[in-house]
Amino acid sequence: MSNDRSIEEIREQKMKELQEGSENESNNGTPTEPVYIDGQSELTETFGTHKVVLVDFYADWCGPCQMLEPVVKDVAAETDAAVAKVDVDTNQRLAREYGVQGVPTLILFADGEPVERLVGVQSKEALIDVVGQYS
Repeated sequence: MSNDRSIEEIREQKMKELQEGSENESNNGTPTEPVYIDGQSELTETFGTHKVVLVDFYADWCGPCQMLEPVVKDVAAETDAAVAKVDVDTNQRLAREYGVQGVPTLILFADGEPVERLVGVQSKEALIDVVGQYS
């Protein structure tokens, strides 16, 4: 039980550090690296912190997800959107809540509301274009 508490304290500290700023943020406070999400509360907090959030629902065993990983890293670095990654194996409930039936699935949120859904491997240009419509 003390280990669970320690993990939660570490998680809270890391979220606080992300909000306060770090070397992985752009000038406008948007992370330049994908942020790994574990649970609805972390996702909700991300929506509250960033206007535009691209959420990549993925699985470690998924070949197309592995192909998409460098693309979403580039999108995080090159756009004003925050990029969040949700492992569907460890966050099955969250994936169900957002209707994820296959991976990779990317959902773009603007002001906390889903505005676009993309399934399968996408090009960097396509993702930058869709993010640009809401940034």
